Amino acid sequence: MNFEFSDEQRQLHDAVERYLSEQYGFERFQSIKGSAAGWDRTVWRGLADLGVLAITVPVELGGLGFGPLETLAMMGDCGRSLLLEPVLSSAVIATAVLRPFADQTHAGELLAGMATGEKIAVLAHFESGARFESQFVTTRARRSGEGYRLDGHKGVVMHAGAADTLLVSARTAGEAGDARGVSLFLVPRAEPGVVLDVYPTVDGQRAADVYLQGVELPAAGRLGPEGEALTAVEAALDIGLAALCADAVGVMQAMVDATVEYVRVRQQFGQPIGRFQALQHRIADMLIHLEQARSMSYLAALRCTAPDVGERRRALSAAKAVIGQAGRFVGQQSVQLHGGMGMTDELKVSHLFKRLSAAQIMFGDSDAHLQRYAALSQA
Repeated sequence: MNFEFSDEQRQLHDAVERYLSEQYGFERFQSIKGSAAGWDRTVWRGLADLGVLAITVPVELGGLGFGPLETLAMMGDCGRSLLLEPVLSSAVIATAVLRPFADQTHAGELLAGMATGEKIAVLAHFESGARFESQFVTTRARRSGEGYRLDGHKGVVMHAGAADTLLVSARTAGEAGDARGVSLFLVPRAEPGVVLDVYPTVDGQRAADVYLQGVELPAAGRLGPEGEALTAVEAALDIGLAALCADAVGVMQAMVDATVEYVRVRQQFGQPIGRFQALQHRIADMLIHLEQARSMSYLAALRCTAPDVGERRRALSAAKAVIGQAGRFVGQQSVQLHGGMGMTDELKVSHLFKRLSAAQIMFGDSDAHLQRYAALSQA
């Protein structure tokens, strides 16, 4: 199989890589991470000008109409640069959620605004106690006049504080764990009754717990038929998981590059430590894990939109498990080979390690995906 990027994919990768290398160096990352917002609108506008935010928006709404392979081509650069802006949350996952409903006026208008960078939307779906089970939804949407009243709590909603609109899943029928009965709503972040508790995650990105306290919405705020939204949500999460895998591979590549450079210049006993055979073996092992992770990220991108749900989830769980294990190995080796400095904020490698740690947990850790893979293999 040919894993080379097409000309368009290569051009996209090169453009994003060049922009981030010039505009998003380590000092810029540290400055943005320490800011009150935790992200930079100037960078966001720059990404919009490159077409990154429009990459999977339908062409008829001003987007590029690309898919998971183009997403993979640019997500590695986002990981390598430790990008803090909500590309994964908004440009990938939220866009994927909205695409099936693009013929609805509000969803179409939101997608068009997201393509230009004027609007940001994020999915608020997972809840406390869900243990990465996407059908576990307890947030309720009850009929209120001609609209709905939403009550509930969503946990660790990435970049919720930066969003204009929250895509909130809420149960209109059934009980937690039921596959049917989940609806999706467009909830303006500034809507009365929406309360956000914003905090930084371990890798410096921003997330929030979202509390919905009697939020009143019109019927037009619901996307699609009542109670039938879970399929679209799960499909978008699978696309997001594949993009996260590509991001993690970009982080691992940056860690390997930084480690190789360090052992070339670090002197001990009058020579670079990179000449020591034991350290060369460790770096070789890091490269092996990196290439295994890279191949699995390709598999995830190729299968994340497969119509066979079982096949799709088996491939994604395999990828997430392998990439999680590879990330742990590469991260630990990189920090150890840097010595005590590997844990300090002054070195980029410590921030890369934290990014990998956060990616390991997001959308389910390696253990959760190994269990899902085993269950699907026996089905």
